[in-house]
Amino acid sequence: MKIVCSKNDLLAGVNIVMKAVPSKTSMPILECILINAEDGEIKLTVNDMELGIETKVKGNIEEAGMIAIEAKLFAEIVRKLPNDDITIDVSDDLKVKITCQKAKFDLIGLDGNTFSFLPDINKNESIYISQFSLREIINQTLFSVADNDKTKILTGELIEVNGSNLRVASLDGFRISIRNITLKEEFGNVKVIVPGKTLSEISKILTGGLEDMVNISFTENHILFEFDNTVVVSRLIEGEFFKIDKMISNDYETKVKVNRNELMSAIDRATLLAKEGNIKPIILNINDDAMNIKMNSFIGSMDEDVDVDKEGGNLVIGFNPKFIIEALRAIDDEEVDIYFVNSKSPCFIKNEELSYIYLIVPVNINTNVN
Repeated sequence: MKIVCSKNDLLAGVNIVMKAVPSKTSMPILECILINAEDGEIKLTVNDMELGIETKVKGNIEEAGMIAIEAKLFAEIVRKLPNDDITIDVSDDLKVKITCQKAKFDLIGLDGNTFSFLPDINKNESIYISQFSLREIINQTLFSVADNDKTKILTGELIEVNGSNLRVASLDGFRISIRNITLKEEFGNVKVIVPGKTLSEISKILTGGLEDMVNISFTENHILFEFDNTVVVSRLIEGEFFKIDKMISNDYETKVKVNRNELMSAIDRATLLAKEGNIKPIILNINDDAMNIKMNSFIGSMDEDVDVDKEGGNLVIGFNPKFIIEALRAIDDEEVDIYFVNSKSPCFIKNEELSYIYLIVPVNINTNVN
């Protein structure tokens, strides 16, 4: 195999597929990038058996073939080579010569035939959505995915299609994030759980706008994303997602309308008194025309009033400030509505169209607030 690519094109492709390189594995082939130069196309592929990414790069194929090269080393070599054309020349005994201007590297590759190729996906169940919209709804829900494997389902996000409605939801035991958007066409009904890691990497790769589409195909075990010159295949998480509809209530005793930026800024200031690893709750004291925000820690105390429009009774309630800030940061509206039942029940941040719903569980506090 012999190919020639510009450094910029090759590095762009390498950066995309590197997102699927596993951090730990006992199989050396899974730590490799497969370079496949056949049928007039140069493809880079990485597959850790859970997440696989393949992308095409521009270049000239002087001799067809394929080779697997240790991914992290190859990526660093490409990154540090001069900004010029890079030649990759592979001999029959799997010796790889990489040259660029006066720089030369000699490596030992692995037989590309031993590589774990991406699975073939039946595309009978498919939808399409703009890259911009997909990236937005991922980023607006991903923060409430659990980051451990104790409950596998909590490490993924629910993706549910019902006709023209797409719902993405996540929960970690302390909060729920839900986003609903309307698709441009009617599709069938699909309900899958996608690993949060997959969606996190997808959001980093997507760079297109509202006119740049992503085709998403579903099977019983996999989900496939196709966009630009890139294909991403991921295993799904098996099991039944939590019945989040039963957790969402329309009942409330207190409702406040508040400027999103003002509330977020006030809570952010309060967290200055919370040292890392020593999370202190913020206490919200909701009165007729203001929400008082208070935090006490061993460093000191802080309180600030934020103007609100209130319906219902007064209330004192405490929250993990991080959970409130992350939900507010994911919303674009200038003002938000927050619904409360009592000091022990979750609050809901949602709009009338229900395009977003954020549920946040309170923390126990001493309600004797001055």
